[in-house]
Amino acid sequence: MSVLNSLEPKVVWHYFEEICQIPRPSKKEEKIISYLISFAKNQQLKYKQDAIGNILISKPATQGFEKMKSVLLQSHIDMVCEKHSWVNHDFENDAIKPQIVDGWVKATDTTLGADDGIGVAAQLALLASDNIQHGPIECLFTVDEETGLTGAFNLEENFFESSILLNLDSEDDGELFIGCAGGIDTVAKFKIANHATPKNMFPFKISISGLKGGHSGDDIDKGLGNANKILNRFLWKASKEFGLRLSKIDGGNLRNAIAREAFAIAVIPQHQKEPIRVAFNIFSDEIQTELNQIEPTVKLELESCDLPASVISEEDQHKLLNSIYACPHGVISMSKDIKGLVETSTNLAAIKQNDNQIEITTSQRSSVESAKYDIASMVQSVFELAGANVTHGDGYPGWQPNTNSEILNITKNSYERLFKEKPIVRAIHAGLECGLFLEKYPNLDMISIGPTIRGAHSPDEKIEIGTVKKFWEHLLDILLNIPKV
Repeated sequence: MSVLNSLEPKVVWHYFEEICQIPRPSKKEEKIISYLISFAKNQQLKYKQDAIGNILISKPATQGFEKMKSVLLQSHIDMVCEKHSWVNHDFENDAIKPQIVDGWVKATDTTLGADDGIGVAAQLALLASDNIQHGPIECLFTVDEETGLTGAFNLEENFFESSILLNLDSEDDGELFIGCAGGIDTVAKFKIANHATPKNMFPFKISISGLKGGHSGDDIDKGLGNANKILNRFLWKASKEFGLRLSKIDGGNLRNAIAREAFAIAVIPQHQKEPIRVAFNIFSDEIQTELNQIEPTVKLELESCDLPASVISEEDQHKLLNSIYACPHGVISMSKDIKGLVETSTNLAAIKQNDNQIEITTSQRSSVESAKYDIASMVQSVFELAGANVTHGDGYPGWQPNTNSEILNITKNSYERLFKEKPIVRAIHAGLECGLFLEKYPNLDMISIGPTIRGAHSPDEKIEIGTVKKFWEHLLDILLNIPKV
């Protein structure tokens, strides 16, 4: 039974709810690709697929609008797959379960996929329409935006014909985006030696949970807690004061999400059992006081557990905990050109341990290319000092703002006329595929718009219902005002 059928615009919510039923994790988009191809065939629209999996569906102009410039609408079809730790949800097979809560649509204990499912839904609604006036349109659906921008990186040249691009992947009603940050990943791998656990030790598990997490670009300046940094802060302190020996550490998941949860299994000498509990309670109070305004539900727990068979060698533990402590996280600098815009940041995203290796994933963003590589090198140097093997991803370019853009003026004037207020024109401290498109199509005139989404990349993700209607009306009006060739 439909949950969203009472919402307006019905056609957009219809398609959004439909794609919620289709699993679409990054790099595993086969089911949504198959859906899009079937959709194009059923609508008798031309489509094509490139080697990496991107889909382009074309629709001719409605009668009387044939001489308009062709417009490309673009969204990515994958979604971030995050859930609360207590939830049993298989993102490769289970449907997302949307619900309406106080004017917002959110999922049940998982990410919603409004990033960028709402853009996909708008494209489908437009392609399926028989009563909307528009010039020639092309709809590009890209794969794997969230974990590598793979679709945009590998987009074939001459895959589309349009010279105007409307990216539908922004998350703030009333804000028009004309630039974005570039990014790069930095991954450190530690080889670790495991030793038999010493005798007469007290085993325990420390857990950090209840944090909001969030997008490592959009939310990096909000002062949110990072579970990896909080956990390591106590482990470092306890190793100095109580002789803590670390057995297992795990925290965070995705490079583009701020770590919400982390845990460690460790041991200490039996006589330190009560002192460490006292120290942990004090530490827990300190963290809750520090984060009270922004993270009121943060939860820190210390509980006994089974004795682990092995612990990490003291030398490797020393290098690991020191490097995690020293690794920067958060805003590095603010833009000198655009007030309130984060220029450069870094995210200590995930710590994963397997057998004799610990892998630490971080991501860096900047709207200045040289600064992007500078902060990546800073993170690299921290981990190399500790003896880790450090590698970087390919990275992706930023999108330099063009304040003289024709589509910007059309979009801005449309918003003012429809809603009687001036939109904010700005850049975003997050990665959009636009920078990569511009490399291959240097004459593209681009803008990014979207409804209001909050908590992207976390189970708190939600989309504001009223702004979806505005987004749809705005999109249709933009298409009506595209100039002639």
